[in-house]
Amino acid sequence: MTRRNLPRLPSLVRAAAYATALAAALATAGLAGCSSVPPAPPAAAAPVEVKIIAINDFHGNLLPPKGGIRIQDPARPGHLVTAEAGGAAILATAVARLEAQNPNHIFVAAGDLIGASPLLSALFHDEPTVQALGLAGLEVSAVGNHEFDKGAAELLRIQNGGCSPIDGCKGPQPYTGARYKYLAASTVDERTGRTIFPPYYVKTFQGIPMAFIGLTLKDTPEMVVPAGVAGLRFEDEASTVNRLVPQLQAQGIQAIVVLIHQGGWQKDGAGDYDGCEGLDGPIVGLVKKFDPAVGIVISGHTHRAYNCRIDGRLVTSADKYGTLVTDIDVTLDPRTRRVIASRAHNRLVSAAEYAPDPRETALIQAYVDREGPLATRVVGRLGAALSRTPDAAGESPLGQVIADAQLEATRGAGAQIAFMNEGGIRAALPMPADGLVRYEDVFTAQPFYNNLVTMSLTGAQIERLLEQQWRGGEGRVMMVSRGFSYTWDAARPHGARVLPGSVRLDGRPLDPAATYRVTVNSFMASGGDSFSVLRQGGDRVTGMLDVDALEQYLGRHPGLGPGSAARITRLN
Repeated sequence: MTRRNLPRLPSLVRAAAYATALAAALATAGLAGCSSVPPAPPAAAAPVEVKIIAINDFHGNLLPPKGGIRIQDPARPGHLVTAEAGGAAILATAVARLEAQNPNHIFVAAGDLIGASPLLSALFHDEPTVQALGLAGLEVSAVGNHEFDKGAAELLRIQNGGCSPIDGCKGPQPYTGARYKYLAASTVDERTGRTIFPPYYVKTFQGIPMAFIGLTLKDTPEMVVPAGVAGLRFEDEASTVNRLVPQLQAQGIQAIVVLIHQGGWQKDGAGDYDGCEGLDGPIVGLVKKFDPAVGIVISGHTHRAYNCRIDGRLVTSADKYGTLVTDIDVTLDPRTRRVIASRAHNRLVSAAEYAPDPRETALIQAYVDREGPLATRVVGRLGAALSRTPDAAGESPLGQVIADAQLEATRGAGAQIAFMNEGGIRAALPMPADGLVRYEDVFTAQPFYNNLVTMSLTGAQIERLLEQQWRGGEGRVMMVSRGFSYTWDAARPHGARVLPGSVRLDGRPLDPAATYRVTVNSFMASGGDSFSVLRQGGDRVTGMLDVDALEQYLGRHPGLGPGSAARITRLN
């Protein structure tokens, strides 16, 4: 089934057509911080109170995300309940209410505002999301890894404006760019040595300047299509921050906040959205490396919520999709210009508490009207909900279906096995009341527009690929197609977790010397998610888009539900 009327998002090939514009913009984008410090008026005699309002990982969720947010049940400690929350219209109201509490305020973000977005935003190149956040008063944001999903040239267009070079302007009016400023302190154009966006932004509150350093994680090239960030260097996060601190202090700036697209998680899923129970993850080590002058760190990336202190510094994250907003109150010393106190709360963005902002509602409706019948087109029928939540071994019901869909779609290219990265599955397929799956549901689950790539790998290469799932200690277990199976042991060392002899295809042990045809998406095929073995695959055949494969599979297999057989077995 084809989608002739669906506007295509920019491909890497097409993006190259406007590489000249990229080069010109990169040459000037990162010359200095986004704001200079004006001559300071006489400092206030009393401490100055500032309110910072923060979000992260919005991912184009203009409408409240399906499934809301899971929070601790206040009536039953230790149990989780689903709270309906999020959506640009009520987020704007929540932000406005917080801003009204203090004239000294700023609305900021820690990246991944766009990319991996629902159809309503992605269909229009995420322009409606950028407009909605600008309308809500967003002032500055770090770049996240997903801001680079379609390459640096497209991201520069998102910032600066102009119609898409692929299919023009599709919105209610020409696209004029983001009202807010992107920051990219650690993302450097290797030709010029300059950052592609300013490294920091300065705002003055009653004569006291406060700097916001913005940056993404250094592993971004492993998480996006490599060609989209070719020519860019992603530098170490802590080194970047610590290099900038003396420059800011030389300008008389002592209050320093870091907006970083890297994060962590509370231990074993414990702790509520405004808590801090055993914070773990990359953000912990990074914060400990930051110069002591950094007083507040606003983080993201992991789609988790926390409100913590690390080495005395405030470290926060507001989950994802605009379901939470972080409310931070800061006290500045007018004599030293330093942060002398900070306190934060993650606040639930609930429709029960906040009415939709009418301007946001009108903007969103204008795009809904243009979305047309595409979103609600029926593509299949489910027999039961398909969850994306992995089990202990790493498999999910939806992951199995997607891998099977990709295998079936590429049988003509000789495919025998299909692998799917867990991070590429962005939402579950819930069971609708009428059982009918619509295109918007399929797109929300797989929003990246990756082509399927079938390649030849030896059995030995496949076994090395499986071991790369635990590269760096972080598990990234792939979904596998029907007929493929293996066992892994969490107690075994990295690089040797797959049990020898356990890898099988159609019941027969994988032959290390034999060649097999393997299908993955184009992101993985180029080495994304650190699966570098896939770069070695030969005899490549490029097939249909991944979302088309899933749509086609659902149409051919009505009544799908979770599979009964585990394909991956975990020990320990």
